Amino acid sequence: MSQQGESPAAEDAWWRRLYDEKARDTGPGDTADTLDDRFDSASGAVGPDGPVPPDRDAVTPPEPPRPAKSAAPTRAEPPPHRGFGQLGDRPSRYDAEPTALPATGPEQLDELVPDTALDGARYGTYTLRAASVRGDAARSRGEPRRDALLTARFGDDEEALVLVAVATGARSTGAAHRAAADACRWIGTAVARSHARLSDDIRAGRRQDLKSGLNRLTDRTYGRLRARAAELGEEPERYTASLRCLLLPADPDCRTRVFFGVGAGGLFRLRDGVWQDLDPRTPPSGETPPGGAPGAEPPAEPFRFRGSVARSGDVLLLCSPGLAAPLRGEPALAKELAARWEAPAPPGLAAFLTDTGLRVQGYSDDRTGAGVWEA
Repeated sequence: MSQQGESPAAEDAWWRRLYDEKARDTGPGDTADTLDDRFDSASGAVGPDGPVPPDRDAVTPPEPPRPAKSAAPTRAEPPPHRGFGQLGDRPSRYDAEPTALPATGPEQLDELVPDTALDGARYGTYTLRAASVRGDAARSRGEPRRDALLTARFGDDEEALVLVAVATGARSTGAAHRAAADACRWIGTAVARSHARLSDDIRAGRRQDLKSGLNRLTDRTYGRLRARAAELGEEPERYTASLRCLLLPADPDCRTRVFFGVGAGGLFRLRDGVWQDLDPRTPPSGETPPGGAPGAEPPAEPFRFRGSVARSGDVLLLCSPGLAAPLRGEPALAKELAARWEAPAPPGLAAFLTDTGLRVQGYSDDRTGAGVWEA
């Protein structure tokens, strides 16, 4: 070995002499091709007693034999959370990933909607996961996502209130994504201004006050949608959206979960491995529907309201029509999601996005879902 304190030039010369001696001893066929190759093969090795000195002969282990190629590769078992897979025997007519972007111009850049939205939080005894994904058909045609998703917290500490709003614009209208975004934004504004009273009503169990108050807030939202339609020169039935919301108190001692909204979609609960459809489809008599006055012709969709008390281990799922339809119509999807979501811990954001994007032949609309896991 070189002596401590020698210059780099002297140490390099010592290494070259050592290399020349080994080359004479072993013959030209047994040495590395260049000095740099010799350094690469002899240095950096680690033995049982620590790093191997660089002047020790390096022994390169033989390369393990390669397995013979077989006609059919063996398929390993998939992990619990797979990629964007598909259920059913028939292949999908659409690509599994986005293809075409929506067309836009210089005046519409602020109206662009991303292909995917993802969010999550944890308060009190629950964990929230929310995702909105453009459907296969819209991805193929370069259309914007008609679903809108809003997750927001109003207030602080135990009095805080979390709002999850899911809206879907009317089909076959160019302004569907704008109407959905307006519906989420305006219901969010209304709830924000009344969040202290709403939070108090939820924790005190004042069900009737909640129902009537949320009915009024929803009514105002649809009134603003009608006014916006008039400004744009659109028919009110074209510039509208289905709207479904969850109110989740941050107070760990309050397990009341409140659903309200108008229009198509779904509200499901996974309890003890079984999906329950909680969608309130029959409106209470005597209520004024959103967007209408007493005595006026009611809209096609009535106001919907439901309060429920969560149990440990429950999973509550609020979803747009694009996710509700395959959950109701394809038992394989319901079974698969139940298996994935009954794990001891909630899925991470990426896993939840993968789960909600699980494809089913014949269902190609946007998918938006918000899952609430109870500790």
